[in-house]
Amino acid sequence: MLGTIVNSIAIILGSLLGIIIKRGIKDQYKKIIMDGVGLTVIIIGIMGGVKSENIILAIISIALGSIIGEIIGIENKLNSLGNSLEKKFGKNDSNFSKGFVTASLVYCVGAMAIVGSLESGLLGNHNTLFAKSVLDGISSIIFASTLGIGVAFSSIAVFIYQGLITLLATYLKDLLTSEVILEMSAVGGILIMAIGINILEMKKIKVGNMLPAIFIPLMYYILVSIFGM
Repeated sequence: MLGTIVNSIAIILGSLLGIIIKRGIKDQYKKIIMDGVGLTVIIIGIMGGVKSENIILAIISIALGSIIGEIIGIENKLNSLGNSLEKKFGKNDSNFSKGFVTASLVYCVGAMAIVGSLESGLLGNHNTLFAKSVLDGISSIIFASTLGIGVAFSSIAVFIYQGLITLLATYLKDLLTSEVILEMSAVGGILIMAIGINILEMKKIKVGNMLPAIFIPLMYYILVSIFGM
């Protein structure tokens, strides 16, 4: 869990620094900064998504995962949590919930979150999560400087999400082949691209409801191993 703990702390520290910087940034600059971040996030997503070696599986994963997430209502639950935290900690921050949800999704669905957590759980190797901590710490400065303190609370989502993957990795090590991890990461890349689209306000995509899609490739390869498909 060391890598996840360091990652969460990096997000908190970066966010606090971003809040300090925020006071000196004019609104017109905040907008163009977020536009730049949105474009960068889309590129990162594309780079991850194109690595898929089974695009049909990726498409099916997005479709099935979206249906599952829509039934569960993950996006609404995230927004509700963000609104609850806003009432307690961000009463004067109208972007609190947006910052919390956006940052939580960006930091949780990427390849580094998945691969890093698996390496941490399976091998005790935290290097990927340490590298992710540096990147998340830097990006949280930018996010918090435009979206506010809600970004810091995304560290809670990161801790829970990556922590669970780390703990479960030991029990799933026989199933988590390089092929499975590649396809899970590729689906995560597609979701990151969707987050970038949301940041640019081109279209509102319920990325939260698509989160189960990341784990569909794992389910697929489990079925393949059982039934020899």
